[in-house]
Amino acid sequence: MGIGGQDIGRRDRSATPADPRSSGVGPAVSPAAHHQWSGAGLGSVSAVQVRSAVIPAAGLGTRFLPVTKAVPKELMPIGDTPAIQIIIDEALGAGIDHIVVVSSRSKPAIERYFEADDELVRSLRDKGKDDVADRLASIGRDWRVTITYQDNPRGLGHAVGCAREAVGDEPFAVLLPDELMGDSSLLAQMNGVCSSTGGSVVGVKQVPRSQVSSYGVLDPSGPIDDDGVVPVQDLVEKPPVASAPSDLIIIGRYVLTPDVFDEIENLKPGSGGELQLTDALRAQAARSPFHGVLSRTARYDTGNPVGFLEAAIAFALRDPSMAAEMKAHLASLTF
Repeated sequence: MGIGGQDIGRRDRSATPADPRSSGVGPAVSPAAHHQWSGAGLGSVSAVQVRSAVIPAAGLGTRFLPVTKAVPKELMPIGDTPAIQIIIDEALGAGIDHIVVVSSRSKPAIERYFEADDELVRSLRDKGKDDVADRLASIGRDWRVTITYQDNPRGLGHAVGCAREAVGDEPFAVLLPDELMGDSSLLAQMNGVCSSTGGSVVGVKQVPRSQVSSYGVLDPSGPIDDDGVVPVQDLVEKPPVASAPSDLIIIGRYVLTPDVFDEIENLKPGSGGELQLTDALRAQAARSPFHGVLSRTARYDTGNPVGFLEAAIAFALRDPSMAAEMKAHLASLTF
């Protein structure tokens, strides 16, 4: 799936939500701050279904300079697929049909990626490259994408707040693009937990106690169950090892109820003037159901060049069109 379909290329200056390929405090977002493309073939979705996924993508990618002066990190390829498309495919696999990309006006290539290019598709077909043409035409065909802008980045809470008008009054997912997951299973389970409890959910990973001081950590209010679901009473940002309430750290997957936007509006800027999403989640956890779900799928940290390379190799090894050649190449290396 991807941008395509009969409405592809239509830019809508509205704030209505949108859909992706299968394989100041409380930021206000004006209607003019959006570009939206609509796709055909969207089925009906029940009121409890999580329909929208927010991808914060306004960062400068400083760890990947100088290449990110010209190419957004989110468009750098993992094999032959842009990293952002892998994130989108994960969301689609979990039943989401509306992608909200929080971008920057300094990164027009992201917007361009989602625009239809009928001439290029036609040229590829004329050359007999139907597989590539089909893949290109599929971007956004059976889902919608909305791009909104974070012109003055002030932390993750601020980025999520910029998506408020596009998301609407519904639960939604947040997928951080610096983390790639092996499949959609974690996000799908989180969607189900949100629907059944009516509260927000975070993805978590169990780590050695010695590592917890580098992460946001759950303070559980009960034991983790057989499905990996744990009730949460608080979240602690980078606690000392000795006082950490658990060994469960928050990873870059969230399914949030829409009242989080009110909490974001009420945030006071922290160090560097940033609005921290964790502070808004702590307010939710203090007054309403809140859960963590333990990830049991592969996870790749692509926020640095080595992690990005590791992810590219891992994805290539599971791609039938690349695996044999990649294995042979790796076997030929000497150290």
